[in-house]
Amino acid sequence: MRSLQRWMGVLLLCGLCAAPAQAERIRDLASFAGVRENQLVGYGLVVGLDGSGDQTTQTPFTGQTLINMLSQLGVTIPEGTNMQLRNVAAVMVTAQMPPFARQGQEMDITVSSMGNADSLRGGTLLMTPLRGVDGNVYAMAQGNLLVGGVGAQQAGNSVQVNHTAAGRIPGGATVEQEVALRLGRGDGTLDLYLNESDFTTAQRVVEAINQDFGTPVAAAMDGRLIRLKSPSDSNSRVNFMARIQNLDVTPNEGPAKVIVNSRTGSVVLNREVTLDRAAVAHGNLSVTIDSTPQVSQPNPLGEGETVVVPDADVSIQQEGGALQMVNTSADLMDVVNALNALGADPQDLMSILQALKSAGSLNAELEII
Repeated sequence: MRSLQRWMGVLLLCGLCAAPAQAERIRDLASFAGVRENQLVGYGLVVGLDGSGDQTTQTPFTGQTLINMLSQLGVTIPEGTNMQLRNVAAVMVTAQMPPFARQGQEMDITVSSMGNADSLRGGTLLMTPLRGVDGNVYAMAQGNLLVGGVGAQQAGNSVQVNHTAAGRIPGGATVEQEVALRLGRGDGTLDLYLNESDFTTAQRVVEAINQDFGTPVAAAMDGRLIRLKSPSDSNSRVNFMARIQNLDVTPNEGPAKVIVNSRTGSVVLNREVTLDRAAVAHGNLSVTIDSTPQVSQPNPLGEGETVVVPDADVSIQQEGGALQMVNTSADLMDVVNALNALGADPQDLMSILQALKSAGSLNAELEII
């Protein structure tokens, strides 16, 4: 009960601290069409590990990759050679190529083991091409890994802090090819996409833009797309976009929603959640079976056998489940207090919320993740 109260207290604090919707910049509510990141991926080798690399007998692709790389460097490995490598690991390299990235620009990369390496700590990534979804190489990666975790083992005992099979290289990739990006459409218009589809927010954004420019340069196509009449000159278009991004707009309140995470037992309610008048009974039934074996020993001169006789004690205990009145409320604090009065833990609270939704008393969308 105390843990539930603390948990509800945190939830209540989050709800009370959330003031009514305030104005936000358009750059936090929307993004321009075409201005996006691009995912890159590559396959490479990490060397210089202190005996914590792949076991090549179980990951033959590591040895094959090393042989191919050495052959390109002029080193020939005799066929059938059994290389017992413990300082090499096969890895996947991923990166997010930012918009407007130019040749020579550096970006961070993440290196993740794909074999059975114990740790990548202290390793060096060899030159690895990073490809886009079209198969073209857009960047080259290489450098020393920064691994936040550490582990040690001895005599069957092991200790590990954080994750050691993945690491990052700040500025570890260099852009070699740019991604073509064109701002605006052929007819001189520019599209602005809202992060969350909402007709009211789209209307407010259009009104804010047209009011600031003093002319109808924006029009809403639907609840997410806003079409803008942009200048044809590149420099004027950049100034036009920067001006729009810094305009303040008050977004519409989101719908009432309850998020239930069935795996972790987390329940989150937003400030729009309300409850209609309802009565809820909550109680748990626990059955305890305590078995105490008894040994039956025959007389010394008898011909009987020693047997074990089970002796079971069954007890049933039911917690109080009296009806609790949940009053109508239009405030998150009242909703939290009403649910807290039921004395349910988060797991039981999920069932209660689902039952309230089925009964029509929970005025919110119930989403289970």
